[in-house]
Amino acid sequence: MSTSSPLRAPIKARGDKLPSTMRALVKEKAGPGLSLKQVPVPRIGPTDVLVSVRKAGICGTDGHIWDWDKWSQGRVHPPVIVGHEFMGTVAAVGDAVRNVAVGDRVAAEGHISCGACLLCRTGQEYICEHVQILGIDRDGAFADYVAVPEHNIWKLDPAVPDEWAAVFDPLGNAVHTVMTAGVSAKSVVITGVGSIGLMAIPVARAAGAARLIAIDVNPQKLALAKTLGADEVFDARTPGLRETVYALTGGHGADVLLEMSGSGAAINQGLSMVRNGGRAALLGLPSDNVSMNLAENIIFKGLTVLGINGRKMFETWYQMQALVTAGRVDLSPIITHVVPLERYAEAFELLKSGQAVKIVIDVNEGEP
Repeated sequence: MSTSSPLRAPIKARGDKLPSTMRALVKEKAGPGLSLKQVPVPRIGPTDVLVSVRKAGICGTDGHIWDWDKWSQGRVHPPVIVGHEFMGTVAAVGDAVRNVAVGDRVAAEGHISCGACLLCRTGQEYICEHVQILGIDRDGAFADYVAVPEHNIWKLDPAVPDEWAAVFDPLGNAVHTVMTAGVSAKSVVITGVGSIGLMAIPVARAAGAARLIAIDVNPQKLALAKTLGADEVFDARTPGLRETVYALTGGHGADVLLEMSGSGAAINQGLSMVRNGGRAALLGLPSDNVSMNLAENIIFKGLTVLGINGRKMFETWYQMQALVTAGRVDLSPIITHVVPLERYAEAFELLKSGQAVKIVIDVNEGEP
């Protein structure tokens, strides 16, 4: 990965001859932070697609990598270009690519499956035994270009705005969690209303949830949760909150928990609010091991606990594009900041401070 050339201006037209180098946000070495560097444009194989990135979303996982927490230390192996939420236009295709053409407006599934393991061969490639994730296991999308297998490319409906398309990956997390949990006509507690927790609110409404209770510690995000359709919102530190939730659900407890925070305290609190025989869908990624009262909150309750990873490929993609194009999900209130690539440090500081909900990086503004 070359870092000697000066940073060039963003690409403005896909008709230009492809350059040999590009800007990229790189995890160069172990430790906090990222670096904007000049690196070679990715080479593509016969079944690959090269995407000229327009917009890219910052994910909580990117925040873990920036902080270099315990999870990142055990999973990420620098140097690697980070970022896995993005959209753009196709700049080049391999000789064997048949269904994607130069100029197509696309997003992509960031989980790259092997296609050969038991899970891939039985319709569960989203939990592939040998999965590679863009921006973690291979070079990602915080760059002028990213290379992706044709199989992972998603052609975008023209009605989907660029900034919304850039965050289809986390929207897919929300859709997968809600649809797997089965919220129709159910009372639902959502713990953690970061960007994905907030996205889950209109998705759950569209899926027919009877009552939505949102819990977090950030008052601005709780206010936004209310605006997006939550029936009640609560600060997680409110005394007697478990009893309040039971009272709101007829004394039984919530039918469903959607755990979006990854906080050990939130996981325990949320599980305690679910009724006997209920369901808990866990999406949030803890930074460390979590201790919980397994007997009281899961075993004796007869809970069904669902681990949610990524998006179903590609069932979830069809679902979320249908929800967006039908006007059932509006992402505008959730995307609070759009920041140029050069101001990446500011973007990560906004993320850490809690001032932002969802941040989109404008990689190549004005590209046709």
